[in-house]
Amino acid sequence: MRRLRKVKIVATLGPSSSTPEMVTRLFEAGADVFRINMSHTSHERLKELVGVIRGVEKKMGRPIGVLVDLQGPKLRLGKFAEGAVMLEKDQTFVLDSDPTPGDATRVHLPHPEILEALEPGHHLLLDDGKVRLVAESSTPTETVTRVLVGGRMSDRKGVSLPDTLIKTSAMTPKDHSDLAAALETGCEWIALSFVQRPEDVVEAKEIIQGRAAVMVKIEKPQAMGRLQEIIDLSDSIMVARGDLGVEMPIEKVPGLQKQMTRACRRSGKPVIVATQMLESMITQPMPTRAETSDVATAVFEGADAIMLSAESAAGSYPTEAVAMMDSIARSVESDPYYRSIIDAQHAVPEATGADAISAAARQIAETLDLAVIMCWTAGGTTGRRAARERPKTPIVALTPNLDTSRRLTLTWGVHSLLTTDAYDLDDMVDRACDFALSEGFAEPGDRIIVSAGVPLRQPGATNMLRIAYISQDGRGADNARR
Repeated sequence: MRRLRKVKIVATLGPSSSTPEMVTRLFEAGADVFRINMSHTSHERLKELVGVIRGVEKKMGRPIGVLVDLQGPKLRLGKFAEGAVMLEKDQTFVLDSDPTPGDATRVHLPHPEILEALEPGHHLLLDDGKVRLVAESSTPTETVTRVLVGGRMSDRKGVSLPDTLIKTSAMTPKDHSDLAAALETGCEWIALSFVQRPEDVVEAKEIIQGRAAVMVKIEKPQAMGRLQEIIDLSDSIMVARGDLGVEMPIEKVPGLQKQMTRACRRSGKPVIVATQMLESMITQPMPTRAETSDVATAVFEGADAIMLSAESAAGSYPTEAVAMMDSIARSVESDPYYRSIIDAQHAVPEATGADAISAAARQIAETLDLAVIMCWTAGGTTGRRAARERPKTPIVALTPNLDTSRRLTLTWGVHSLLTTDAYDLDDMVDRACDFALSEGFAEPGDRIIVSAGVPLRQPGATNMLRIAYISQDGRGADNARR
């Protein structure tokens, strides 16, 4: 099944989309990767959902990626004696370590790490920013705040800290348990929530030990301050606009989205744009015009993937939401301005052999109007570098590694195929021609370009290009020999 678009679609599974029949329908509608949110999923259910995805993968004969999204630390207030209070603008309100139920003057904050890190002038956002406080004084047991924006506050509401660097790990005991369960399922991607610093990524990667790729969700201002360091350590980035829009001025989020998208493209790392992309389709069969434009903007920017959350997990129209996202993406990619916008954002190749080869493959393919770029790749580097160039020419990645094939389902423009390894260069070229034909990317008489690393079976060593001609009988031949 060949997708007629470059950008990939991530669909979140949930009550509306957890049966084999629904997962099949979502895949057929255009989903390339399925996300499982561990905030709402038990270990037993996780195993069941991954089994459903693998069953659909086998039936469809195409690799499907699985993204397991860890919950991360959830910072919440304690309880109030009467369940809720009304906070007035400019009043004093205290957050402390006393577990006694609170009132309109104070409440328990059951996170000593926050009290230790808060400083005068730091802002606190309660209940997704509906109520806003500023710290006026702070000790390890008590923070005195002034209410900037008042409102009703009730038990266990969330606390966001846009100015405060908390010295604890981004992974909670629940995350450690969920991560172990996710790795047992053999999932391809692990998403880390509420990352603040590069050390959070290092901690997760030390546990994962290469058994899955690491995606960092950027939703904290502190992470934006060290964005490039985090990108360098991660395997992918998610622009998590929901929490980012709570902790930072919402009008800054579109610019940050562009900044992250372009930084990831320069580094050759996949980037997902997420949150509220087709929010109205949770309850309506059609999106708003603004949502349509939002999805289109992410595609015009060259994002690797766009994501549905509640729309596919709990909405009334999950299949329609995926189909709509697919339709918008295909429309954008056929727009006459699309190619000029993508080319204007072209990243300068890094001074490496792999980047030079990938840049040359794009230039040759477009200059000679070749049918397809065929990449042999062990760990996925060749395929990702080819995608970094954002060529007009289709990209097919051939790999003997199932994990690599599944991970590449998240990468822009890459049609990944699982195959046995080539035994020499001639076999590599001949089989690339065979796959170009069988997958519908070329016809007899077309020419293709093949990129790979030599010696074979050594990841990260992209250093070879060949142009091959597909003869009229469908057999491949090295163009240099004709």
